[in-house]
Amino acid sequence: LVLLLHPHIISAPAKGRLCSGGRVHAHENEHIPSLHLQLNTTEASQTNSAPTLGERLPKPDKGKMRFHKIANVNKALDFICSKGVKLVSIGAEEIVDGNVKMTLGMIWTIILRFAIQDISVEETSAKEGLLLWCQRKTAPYRNVNVQNFHISWKDGLALCALIHRHRPDLIDYSKLRKDDPIGNLNTAFEVAEKFLDIPKMLDAEDIVNTPKPDEKAIMTYVSCFYHAFAGAEQAETAANRICKVLAVNQENEKLMEEYEKLASELLEWIRRTIPWLENRVSEQTMRAMQQKLEDFRDYRRVHKPPRVQEKCQLEINFNTLQTKLRLSNRPAFMPSEGKMVSDIANAWKGLEQVEKGYEEWLLTEIRRLERVDHLAEKFKQKCSMHEAWTAGKEDLLSQKDYETASLMEIRALMRKHEAFESDLAAHQDRVEQIAAIAQELNELDYHDAASVNARCQGICDQWDNLGTLTQKRRDALERVEKLWETIDQLYLEFAKRAAPFNNWMDGAMEDLQDMFIVHSIEEIQSLITAHDQFKATLPEADKERVATLGIHNEILKIAQTYGIKLSGINPYTTITSQDITTKWDTVASGDGSLISTCASLPHRPTSSDPGSRLRWRYATITPLQLFPVNSSPDQSARVLLQEISHVSVDISGSLEEQMNSLKQYEQNIINYKSNIDKLEGDHQLSQESLIFDNKHTNYSMEHIRVGWEQLLTTIARTINEVENQILTRDAKGISQEQLNEFRASFNHFDRKRNGMMDPDDFRACLISMGYDLGEVEFARIMTLVDANNTGVVTFQAFIDFMTRETAETDTAEQVMASFRILASDKNYITVDELRRELPPEQAEYCISRMTRYIGADGPSGALDYISFSSALYGESDL
Repeated sequence: LVLLLHPHIISAPAKGRLCSGGRVHAHENEHIPSLHLQLNTTEASQTNSAPTLGERLPKPDKGKMRFHKIANVNKALDFICSKGVKLVSIGAEEIVDGNVKMTLGMIWTIILRFAIQDISVEETSAKEGLLLWCQRKTAPYRNVNVQNFHISWKDGLALCALIHRHRPDLIDYSKLRKDDPIGNLNTAFEVAEKFLDIPKMLDAEDIVNTPKPDEKAIMTYVSCFYHAFAGAEQAETAANRICKVLAVNQENEKLMEEYEKLASELLEWIRRTIPWLENRVSEQTMRAMQQKLEDFRDYRRVHKPPRVQEKCQLEINFNTLQTKLRLSNRPAFMPSEGKMVSDIANAWKGLEQVEKGYEEWLLTEIRRLERVDHLAEKFKQKCSMHEAWTAGKEDLLSQKDYETASLMEIRALMRKHEAFESDLAAHQDRVEQIAAIAQELNELDYHDAASVNARCQGICDQWDNLGTLTQKRRDALERVEKLWETIDQLYLEFAKRAAPFNNWMDGAMEDLQDMFIVHSIEEIQSLITAHDQFKATLPEADKERVATLGIHNEILKIAQTYGIKLSGINPYTTITSQDITTKWDTVASGDGSLISTCASLPHRPTSSDPGSRLRWRYATITPLQLFPVNSSPDQSARVLLQEISHVSVDISGSLEEQMNSLKQYEQNIINYKSNIDKLEGDHQLSQESLIFDNKHTNYSMEHIRVGWEQLLTTIARTINEVENQILTRDAKGISQEQLNEFRASFNHFDRKRNGMMDPDDFRACLISMGYDLGEVEFARIMTLVDANNTGVVTFQAFIDFMTRETAETDTAEQVMASFRILASDKNYITVDELRRELPPEQAEYCISRMTRYIGADGPSGALDYISFSSALYGESDL
């Protein structure tokens, strides 16, 4: 019996195969006379490790007696036990005596130790890790669903998929058929034995014809594929690790370069600005000094604030960079000489000291010149204020708007004029001050006294003219007011006489136009007599008409005499002289039918109201019944949206379970779309029926549309957040238990239950999780979780931060080991290997920064990845 412990299970010289039933097909005598271990590894031997090539067992005893065989087998068993293999209930006697069951059990223990036990995917057990590896590799293939190590492999497609995934040139997977399991298995066995050096240790017929193939046999065979492809997996993992490390270094180098650039620009600006602020040469005029002050204000208002922000950003970038370097196991960043944060702070302090002295000097010089120009500026200011107040006043006083105004408007204009007169009297004091300042400027021999005197004289002349115009307007307003009072009295008298006369004419016209039904000559005669009596009253009525119209004519005469424009409307009545004339002509002519017939049908109300039915039908489908989240009557759309907004935080279980629950939630909402459509139909019918109010509900169709769209948008956004959490978990390698812990911590400090934490609650949350926070460190963290300065920390931002904090860090040794894998265990790496194994950007980054390998065993152009890896974690040369 020949066993190969590492890296293969059974070496090529083996004489038998493992069958699906767990037995060995032996082509020689089943009696095992001795046990010999052929060791096939290259690693140095250590306690409880795999055996190494050339490691010798104790010299076997010569002889063929039973006790010789037992002694030799014991030597082999002791060696196996020294490598960490626990052999339970088996001794040399059972092996020498050919106990197949015991021997196979021992073989399985050895296989489990040296071929399977070291397999681990995402810190799972060996069996689970191997199964997870198979599932991931075969997931894209049709008709393959690996769930175990027995029936999932019966059709042979899983084995073929494993080979095709790593060596697509060996098998054409598209031509395989699920209904040909024996062909698929034999294809996999033959390709594995010929090209992958994996011996054919299983029978296709045994696997297909067995209801449940032996799990240990298939697990053993599949582990050979894992070890066969481990090199490719290691190279891919190594390349990914190197890319991550290089990305971190590239980002850090970019931040360092930005810091150096910002620091240089800021220090240069300070160097140029200080001499300008140290200049103390005074100007001769106030205007020139004011220009200097304006330049200084521009400096403070325009030029300095961006530099303040740059200084602040420089400190933030420096702290952020140092934190990133610390978290990624890099040494602290040391800026160039003279560009430390403390150097910039000292230079800034010197700038502010010079700036303060410059400002004090400017103010002193301005106050000195201000004493000279004080009176002139005061005169200009008062003149400007007075001229601004008087602007347009002469035109207003010259208006004749009272000619077309009514009595009420005249009275309003009179009150407005009285207010203006009060305002005019109040401005008398300013005019006197202007005159006094002008006099004082003349006494002080002001250089521009001529313009001051001309301006003062113009103001005084204008002031006298305003007084004259004010008195003229008052006289005109009083005269027009008296005329309008007379006209108003005539309007009132006209209204009092016109109303009863108009009412009498309306009654007369109604009688003349009334319809009668008569059945005899006597009734007709009676009507004629009544009409004659009515005609007898007309002369007296005509006198009343003439008197009423006379009042109206008097109003017109006054207006014409004094040039008053009437509006034509009597404020006390709607009856006009034209109405009286027209009605009188009708009454006086005697028009109207004394005898007529008329039939009329009373209005009968309809027995039903379709509008009421529409209102009720619309109201019965309320927005609350449309949304399936909670149909209780007191539930509002706002509560529904809040419930959905943090549903991903409240749902228990894995992220996949949350996703399924949310999608079911979404589907339930979508299923209610028919109710929205029905409500739209009722709403359209209501509009077509001109029904725009509904006392049965407060919800308009617009409210429902907006609420429905918000509901769909919120659930979709929540689903997307869970999807992002799944992506984050898978990308960062965070376990479900860690995510549950993060969620529980967030829920505890989400005091408002709105899916967000305030900064104080977020700080408390971090402290509860073991963070020792200073102000600077907390500010750095807040810039990560609240980049837009919204003042809150969302659940997704919290998860992103925690996954970054718990992600694995890298070291120089890990990077060296990764490069060694890509270099096939050499101490150097070639340009071709870098370009073959890494993405173009990372490959060129390495090529441009790696030094030449100086060892004698390297070819021309070889690169030193060891010194490069150390430099990645060494001090920056910037």
